[in-house]
Amino acid sequence: MSNVKLAVIYYSSTGTNYKLANWAAEGGKEAGAEVKVVKVPELAPPEAIESNAAWKAHVDETKDVPEVSLNDLEWADAIIFSIPTRFGNVPAQVKQFLDTTGGLWFNGKLVNKVASAMTSAQNPHGGQEATILSLYTTMYHWGAIVAAPGYTDPVLYGAGGNPYGTSVTVDQNGNMKEDVKDAVIHQAKRTVTVAELVKKGNQ
Repeated sequence: MSNVKLAVIYYSSTGTNYKLANWAAEGGKEAGAEVKVVKVPELAPPEAIESNAAWKAHVDETKDVPEVSLNDLEWADAIIFSIPTRFGNVPAQVKQFLDTTGGLWFNGKLVNKVASAMTSAQNPHGGQEATILSLYTTMYHWGAIVAAPGYTDPVLYGAGGNPYGTSVTVDQNGNMKEDVKDAVIHQAKRTVTVAELVKKGNQ
């Protein structure tokens, strides 16, 4: 049984990254970690959400999922983010949350957290790699340790072979074009394993 605490933090407007987050939680639990799934608060105005049936349905479906707090970051040994791409960058909702972490950063509370990320877009070159790398820039400033999947298992090739983090292409109906579940589970297990090594090294 692992003694790693894993926070899976996601932002999702129509459900893709929520699904990825739950698969990551599954992988983390299989690796023996204590896992919590939390969502980044929605900042979009209600009228924007109401105008998109899929968006509104997802918001209603996940209304009981707890929102992420700074306490979750301090609690976690490992953090997996699952976020969509917005013009090759992180969504505004995620950036807003990251920008509140200055106090934890200043006090060294984020040093040696093990972080990893996943993302989605509507086309194969829609900014997936850039989004993950943009997120990792914040992790470097935290002093976190990035546990990218690299090419550590053949399942990553079946999911498109993104070495920075699992990424998926979603069609107009919200269907994933790649079978990424195994890659997500592998990435989560790898993240937990790296966090175990870090914790042992700090003991």
